[in-house]
Amino acid sequence: MNYNTHIYHLSHIDLDGYGCQFISNFYFKNCHFFNSNYGKEINDNFSTILSDIDNTLTKDENTKSIILITDLNLTPQQCEEFQNALTSRKNTRMFLLDHHQSGKVCADKYEWYFLDSSRCATKISYDFFSKICGKNEDLSKFVDVVNAIDIWLKDDQNFELGKVFLSMIANAKELNRVMFKEENISYIFFLLNKAKTFIDKDKANISLEDSLHFLKKEFFKKNENDTLGNLISKYVVKKLNEKKDDFIIHYKDYKGLLSYNIGNTSVIGNDFLMQNEDVDFFLDVSSKKTLSFRSNGKVDVSLIANELVGGGGHKNASGGLFASFKDSSNYSFIKAQIIDLIKSKELAKAQK
Repeated sequence: MNYNTHIYHLSHIDLDGYGCQFISNFYFKNCHFFNSNYGKEINDNFSTILSDIDNTLTKDENTKSIILITDLNLTPQQCEEFQNALTSRKNTRMFLLDHHQSGKVCADKYEWYFLDSSRCATKISYDFFSKICGKNEDLSKFVDVVNAIDIWLKDDQNFELGKVFLSMIANAKELNRVMFKEENISYIFFLLNKAKTFIDKDKANISLEDSLHFLKKEFFKKNENDTLGNLISKYVVKKLNEKKDDFIIHYKDYKGLLSYNIGNTSVIGNDFLMQNEDVDFFLDVSSKKTLSFRSNGKVDVSLIANELVGGGGHKNASGGLFASFKDSSNYSFIKAQIIDLIKSKELAKAQK
């Protein structure tokens, strides 16, 4: 494919969804990956894709863009909105490859909506691209494993291994896909690549399950060995350092870092603050609307928690509930809500 063509691949967040992207990544190297659950998250991701396309067209109006959606069943309203959005954008096409029978109404109406309920989306994607770009035996075996578990072929020889594949991806929560989109997809692809090598082994399902802990450590380990938890924390802190400017917020004269669903906030927050003396506090907001504050003695975060959301706790570790927080797959929207919260409290205090 012409390298002046950008592929924006939006897919589901399960084995089949990532499997589709594993296929497109094998055949094409100019892909931008986005992952979504159902509902508003699809719209949020689509808006981000459109913004990227608009920016690209501004730089070069001859750039071609393909939006590929896989393993996601769109609603009729989404289909209409997405199609209308593309009519005004030059050199942009959209394809959807799916297997959910509930999408039949849309598939019957839109020519870009391909539906086949007899195969999983990963197999649909492989069959589609292999006809254009050529077949690959190892990739075909991988597809058969995903297909066996995703459409529940219990008598298939690949079914038991597929169960381990499914669990492996479902439990690959070590990296936050909102804050670390590229790193998360690299991690998923790493696991799938490693899992693929077990397909022809004796008792492959057991061998893969026994090896998963060490495969995860292999991804996160850079130099010295450590516990998996410590390796993950070191990796995440390193990435926070690299992307620090994107995550910085301010409260009064204090400088903080805002994370989202980071996990293990005490360890990661403390390690980050120890390595970044210019940052005064660490704040993590979760999809459950909770705020977790950490400090390293520079500011009393119990006072910040109390002033912002009526929370509290200890000087270096506090929390609270941000009741009006709206979850999102877009970090910019999450950050904007926290900034708006801080500004509203500052304004209310100034008006007293």
